[in-house]
Amino acid sequence: MISSIFVNLPVESLTKSVDFFTELGFKFNPQFTDDESTCMIVNETIYVMLLEHKKFQGFISKPIADKSTTEAILAFSLGSADEVREMTQKALSLGARKLNEPEDHGFMFSWGFEDLDGHLWDLFWMNPEHVQ
Repeated sequence: MISSIFVNLPVESLTKSVDFFTELGFKFNPQFTDDESTCMIVNETIYVMLLEHKKFQGFISKPIADKSTTEAILAFSLGSADEVREMTQKALSLGARKLNEPEDHGFMFSWGFEDLDGHLWDLFWMNPEHVQ
């Protein structure tokens, strides 16, 4: 069974990406960090590897998706609707692009942003009493 996930994302500037995600409250593992990549800690089992384009390209034979395409939507559950609002508003204030308008379905609240490199982040909260 899978015990953890490492999502690998290409970034244009590691420094700018680290600054952006640090301001959003993320930490990084220096053990897995060099001049071209770093390991962003989401929680104890979820990690996002940020790799500058040259290093990312070394792992693949296809071109890197550019900002005009979508390679994936990263969906993350947060502890409350307020946490979703706070993180999205903070990301937008740091230069992220609004992905959509906030969506409140009563039992679920979501709102997303496009980070500095065009990666889509869908943040949501779902009432645990609603999930069976």
